[in-house]
Amino acid sequence: MNKLINIAVVLTAFAQFSAQKIIHQEVFSPKMNKKIKTIIITPNVQPNTTYPSVYILHGFSGNPDRTVKEDIPDLVQKAQQYKTIYVLPDGNYSSWYVDSPIVKDSQYQTFIGKELVDFIDKNYPVKAEKKFRGILGWSMGGYGATNIGVTYNKTFGIVGSSCGALDFTVFGEGYNKYMVSKVLGPFESLNTNFLTDSKIKLMATAGQRYIFDCGTEDIQMIGQNRKFHAKLTEQKIQHLYTESLGAHDTQYWSRSLSEQLTLFDKYFK
Repeated sequence: MNKLINIAVVLTAFAQFSAQKIIHQEVFSPKMNKKIKTIIITPNVQPNTTYPSVYILHGFSGNPDRTVKEDIPDLVQKAQQYKTIYVLPDGNYSSWYVDSPIVKDSQYQTFIGKELVDFIDKNYPVKAEKKFRGILGWSMGGYGATNIGVTYNKTFGIVGSSCGALDFTVFGEGYNKYMVSKVLGPFESLNTNFLTDSKIKLMATAGQRYIFDCGTEDIQMIGQNRKFHAKLTEQKIQHLYTESLGAHDTQYWSRSLSEQLTLFDKYFK
């Protein structure tokens, strides 16, 4: 009788997990000594099956709940369609996803690139190989995905940025307005390792796929993305770069992120 009860409990637990679509999780970061709110979206999980995973980084002032409701509202359906697990960490409004040299509890590069990946690999049925793990984001998250993805090039096989904030050197007043200075200090003393350009040499040998896009009416970001594309092309670094009509708004990145996730799925397969 006890054996039958145990089997029933296991089957019930599996049925509950397999039916879950959106899981709200607090993941502890040893480096920051705090828990980070994270949303994990799964397909209908099947026994003895593992899935690709994509880490999705929101933009400045965003959060994972907004991502699900507004930025990529069909993400639950995509998880099922592409049989992929999506991981959405909270970037704390304006962390810029860096390991801040001045704020001890703002170490989001290490958290996402190492601690969160380790947690997901241990607790969810994801494929552990680099080939089946991607990272993407938009605006601030495009910067974060590019820097974290390239830095952890043995972890992520594909990196995507939509209307990414890819060049602090042209931010001007935006460097303070968008609170970059709060995590990286004054622009005058900015460590060049935090510039996306500093990753270009590593990208040449990282063995990854890269996708960049931007809207042609995005006056904040289009110049930065064109310049980064030109530099990658000059260094003969293979990447996909596209421009299409759109501004720096939800309408643009909702469409572009949906398209990128389709390309991620093709890469995984």
